[in-house]
Amino acid sequence: MSARGASAVKPGVIANALTIDVEDYFQVSAFAPHIDRSAWDTMPCRIERNIERILQLLDHHQAKATFFTLGWLAQRYPRIVRDISAQGHEVASHGHAHLRASEQTPAQFQDDISDAKKRLEDTSGGPVRGYRAPSFSIGHGNLWAFDRLAAAGYRYSSSVYPVQHDHYGWPAAPRFPFRTEGGVLEIPVSTARVFGRNLPAGGGGYFRLAPYALSRWAVNRVNQVDQKPAIFYFHPWEIDPQQPRIQGVGLKTRFRHYVNLHRTEKRLRRLLSDFQWDRMDRVFDLDAA
Repeated sequence: MSARGASAVKPGVIANALTIDVEDYFQVSAFAPHIDRSAWDTMPCRIERNIERILQLLDHHQAKATFFTLGWLAQRYPRIVRDISAQGHEVASHGHAHLRASEQTPAQFQDDISDAKKRLEDTSGGPVRGYRAPSFSIGHGNLWAFDRLAAAGYRYSSSVYPVQHDHYGWPAAPRFPFRTEGGVLEIPVSTARVFGRNLPAGGGGYFRLAPYALSRWAVNRVNQVDQKPAIFYFHPWEIDPQQPRIQGVGLKTRFRHYVNLHRTEKRLRRLLSDFQWDRMDRVFDLDAA
């Protein structure tokens, strides 16, 4: 492996897994009632500049990450996938069209994840082993999805968030990686166990809405109390306060999407400085597995 692709994690330090869900601002699930997928090609796309900025941040901090990327974006902006791979990061799948696994039939899901895998592999020139369901939409009601992932050739998934949330979550799921019946390794996004409850510790909107100190405490708790690596995620649009505003959305959706966008990049810099970060496949040693 080239020096650029090698991990810079220091020996004896827990390496956490940094993940980026590569979707643009108009593709988030909360905007689905307001923006039809047929209109995506008409929206001003900002993914290229945001990915370029993220790659610069990671390079500056000598960190590696896993990019769960939409096949739809890889088809239209192949350069971002090639740049991600060329700089030593892991290219993984976020499905093709940002469809929730829970809203598809097994056959539709199979087609979506297979199309995305092929598109990403053809574009990056390397294997795609990981998958993350949009909106963490694999849970106790659609466990068949793991079998479909195995059939499509995926090695691992990071599609479960063991928290209570109005749009996603499977609170009863294991907090740490577990092997599914089909053989896929599920790696849930991190939670901190406090007073018998799972609290979000894996980023996303909580990273923007709450003070940075809470995220730092949560990752530290996973590392120090559980003695496990944390799995953290964010989206490229979260470092883009100049993104176009979507009209007609409700107050709660506006709050969740737009609050503190201007603070995210600064917080990411602190996060990258405070902890060691690497790709999912290396943190969980998929090659050895």
